[in-house]
Amino acid sequence: MQPSHSEIAVFLAEDIGSGDLTANIIPVSTLAHADVITRENCVLCGQAWFEAVFKQLSPAVSVEWLCNEGSSVTAGSILCGIHGPARALLTGERTALNLLQTLSATATSARRYADAVAGTGCKVLDTRKTIPGLRLAQKYAVKCGGCFNHRIGLFDAVLIKENHIIAAGSIAAAVKTARRASNASIEVEVENLDEFQQAQAAQPDRIMLDNFSIADTLSAVQQNSRQLELEASGNISLENIRAIAETGVDYISIGALTKNLIAVDLSMRIKLLQA
Repeated sequence: MQPSHSEIAVFLAEDIGSGDLTANIIPVSTLAHADVITRENCVLCGQAWFEAVFKQLSPAVSVEWLCNEGSSVTAGSILCGIHGPARALLTGERTALNLLQTLSATATSARRYADAVAGTGCKVLDTRKTIPGLRLAQKYAVKCGGCFNHRIGLFDAVLIKENHIIAAGSIAAAVKTARRASNASIEVEVENLDEFQQAQAAQPDRIMLDNFSIADTLSAVQQNSRQLELEASGNISLENIRAIAETGVDYISIGALTKNLIAVDLSMRIKLLQA
C-alpha cells in the first residue's frame, strides 16, 4: 500500500506550519546520513509512509532498508539508513518516525494475536477503532502483522448493532430492511442466546457474539452448526483469545489491535557528511 501525496502533505503541514525554524540554522548544501534504530522487539511496518515523508521534503533523499516490511526485528537493530540534505532529514524526522512507530506498533500487536490463535482456523479481525486519518494505514498494518480486516467503514458492509435494532423495532425487521436496501454483507450483533436465536431466524450473513461467556459461545457454535458465520467480540485479550478461538467461532474482532497501542521506541541518529 502507498500513502497519497495529499495524506503526507497534511501530516507534514501539522508539524512544519510556516517553516522549520530550527532546521534553518543548517546550510542548505549540508548533506547527512542517518540510521534508524529500534530500541525494542517489533514487527516493522510503515516503510512507504516513512519514505514518502522524506521524498516530499526532498527528492534527493534516499532510504536503504536493512529489514523487510512485516519482518520481526530485535531490539538494537538498524532498520534503515537515510542519505540526503540535512535540512530534509531534520525536518522530516519526527513525522516519519511517528508514522513508522505507530504502524509498527499496530503490526506488532496484530502479530501477537495472530500467533495466539495459530492452528485453530479462527481469523482475528480489526475494527473501526482506528486513529483518525490513519484508518487505511492501520488496517494495512494489521494485515502486515498477520490478522485480517473487518469492514473499512460504514459504506462497505452492514453491521446491525443494539441501537439499530431498537430503531428498527426488532432483529428480524432490521435484517429484512437491510436486505432490501443493500447487497452488502449483513452482520447482526447479539448480546445473549435469546437474541442469537432471533438473529439465526433472520438469516444474516454473520452473527457477532458480543461479550459472550465461553459456555454461551460454545452453545451458539453448537446451535449454529456452521450455517452462518460467527464472530466473537468484546473483552478479548491475549490471555483468553485462544480459548475463545477453540470454541469454533470463525472470527474474533479486537479493537485493541488499532487503539490500545504503545508506539515502538525508535530513534534516528544523524551524522553530517558535508559542511
